[in-house]
Amino acid sequence: MVNAEITEGGEGRTFDIPQPKAPRGFITKIATAQFGVVGALYTPILVTLALRIAQVDPDNEAGSLSIVLATGALFALFANPLFGRLSDRTRSRFGRRRPWMVGGVVAGLIGLTLIAFAQTIPIILIGWVITQCAYNACLSSMQATVADLVPSNQLGKVSGAIGFAQTAPAIVCIPIATLMPGAQLKFLLPALFAVAAVAFFAISLPDRQVSEQRDRFSIKEFIGSLWTNPVEHRDFGWAWICRFLVSFGAMAPPAYLFYYLTADFGLSEDDAVSQVTLLIMVSYVVMAGAALVGGWLSDRIAARKPFLIASSLVQFVGLVVLAAAPDLWTIMLSQVLVGIGGGIFFAVDMAVMTEVLPNKADAAKDLGVMNIAVVLPQVLAPTVAVFILGGTDNYVLFFVVTAVVSLCGTFTVPRIRGIR
Repeated sequence: MVNAEITEGGEGRTFDIPQPKAPRGFITKIATAQFGVVGALYTPILVTLALRIAQVDPDNEAGSLSIVLATGALFALFANPLFGRLSDRTRSRFGRRRPWMVGGVVAGLIGLTLIAFAQTIPIILIGWVITQCAYNACLSSMQATVADLVPSNQLGKVSGAIGFAQTAPAIVCIPIATLMPGAQLKFLLPALFAVAAVAFFAISLPDRQVSEQRDRFSIKEFIGSLWTNPVEHRDFGWAWICRFLVSFGAMAPPAYLFYYLTADFGLSEDDAVSQVTLLIMVSYVVMAGAALVGGWLSDRIAARKPFLIASSLVQFVGLVVLAAAPDLWTIMLSQVLVGIGGGIFFAVDMAVMTEVLPNKADAAKDLGVMNIAVVLPQVLAPTVAVFILGGTDNYVLFFVVTAVVSLCGTFTVPRIRGIR
């Protein structure tokens, strides 16, 4: 509630005006939709795509998986801001977000269906490119609805719910997909749930129509969809850098945990697989809980910066502990700390992105540019790892470097002046 004063007939009266609120059920519905889409997209990345490629190309499974994942990530790098720009420009009686959300999740189902029934690596590659482009179109439009409809006093709660929905699929979807019999169900079950979840969100969404005319979409518009001037919009630029640094620290190490455990701790391959699965599950459970609590607390104290700084610091400590770990229990502790740091970051991530947008009329496009800060580490991390490791097993140095990168995110936060 906010206080207001009105004068009527020479007599002043003070009364409370309710602050604006998101549409009823919005937080639950967008979290459910986010959970569905992220589950359909990340389950293949973490588990089922590798299993499918091993069935189709057992003699070169590692090389084929790398090509498919890298190509998909490259397309995702451009797809999110591009489809966001198209969503901002859409004039339709169905609104400007709904067509891209529904169309994207249906196209994602088509892409995963191709992979499920593919008999060759090129068809899997095509299916994965379609999947990445489709789900990124859906996500860019879905996230823009937060800027369209959620007031600042609820952004932390929404951000925490979305952060929970981004991490929970690793806890729920991956075990279920792994237990499903047959390759087809492993891909189609998460994809069908995503369709239902997005439809549940989209059908009641108050998606406003846009009637203003815009210039025709051109090459200049396409290039502009991948760029937001960080000098002109300094808060946006510093928030982008912070997101990139913290995301790099979070995303680079997990892929190398298996090799770290076998090389430095002498675990067998089977034991290392079991241990890595346990570590990731623990990290994601902690992360999901920290995101929910952190988002609620962020709204309660009406501040975002303390959470950004805390997330970077805690993640730094977790990665240093990982690098210096003398035993498996210490590695478990490191993953708890990394999970807490990641959860705190997710708690305010969407809120910060929304509050630093240069222009809400271009919300989906600018959020797409902001999402490059999450996708780019997925492309750069393997290159950095190759450069640091150089054919050696110096994973300690690699983890220390990622810890320092994450810590650098702390120094960008004070420069984001438009948030508390």
